[in-house]
Amino acid sequence: IASGAEAAIIPEISMAKDQLGELIEQGFRKSKSSSMVLVTESEVTGGAMGVAERVKREYPSFDVRVTILGHLQRGGSPTAQDRILASRMGIAAIDALLDDQRNVMIGIQNDQIVYVPFSKAIKNDKPINRDLLDAVRILSL
Repeated sequence: IASGAEAAIIPEISMAKDQLGELIEQGFRKSKSSSMVLVTESEVTGGAMGVAERVKREYPSFDVRVTILGHLQRGGSPTAQDRILASRMGIAAIDALLDDQRNVMIGIQNDQIVYVPFSKAIKNDKPINRDLLDAVRILSL
């Protein structure tokens, strides 16, 4: 929503080939000269590069550009709070190793360091708020 993207392609919501084409065609009907589509990295979507290749193949007249956020997204100078949190979590990671704890993720909950087993961390999928996806669609009109 904050980026002004016309669509978000995420593995939790199936996006058939014709739906992507429909989004692109809707942009043409509105005389848009460009569109921004957010794509999560996943085996289901093929990631940003996979979607870009598909668009290049199906719409060769398009100038497709991919930006992988990575460090760009995490850029900027760390704040004092960032540095303190990193230090606390680093110490906790070393303590976990010294206590022979394995397969745990270091986290913070209510300002307290917590150890979360990987098996639990990967099972707690956060549900997708479909209202937010609808907002992306509505705002792209």
